[in-house]
Amino acid sequence: MHFKMVIVFVEDKKTDAVMDAARDAGATGATVIHNARGEGLKVSKTFFGLSLETQRDVILFLVEEHLSRHILEEINRAGRLDDEPGTGIAFQVDVEDAVGIVHQAQEISHDVEELL
Repeated sequence: MHFKMVIVFVEDKKTDAVMDAARDAGATGATVIHNARGEGLKVSKTFFGLSLETQRDVILFLVEEHLSRHILEEINRAGRLDDEPGTGIAFQVDVEDAVGIVHQAQEISHDVEELL
């Protein structure tokens, strides 16, 4: 079984919607890192050294490769990443190897068999 890591940087108010969409599309779990900060094309504004930008969350999904594109598309839809500039980004990378996922792999195997 081969995996992809889907990495999402999104406004914290959209985290729950993104996670729900990913789960509905086949993701079996996620890790959320709260209070990240980033900049896009424009430098973020500050007031006495405090950022005026909204907080971001980083969400990590380890997903089976056959499900990854569909999950990524559902994340995009739920987070409106392509529709609203500055709301966040999502991308996937290949995972060469992973451990600690035996129970999830058993669950995923059944879903992937149905897909194929």
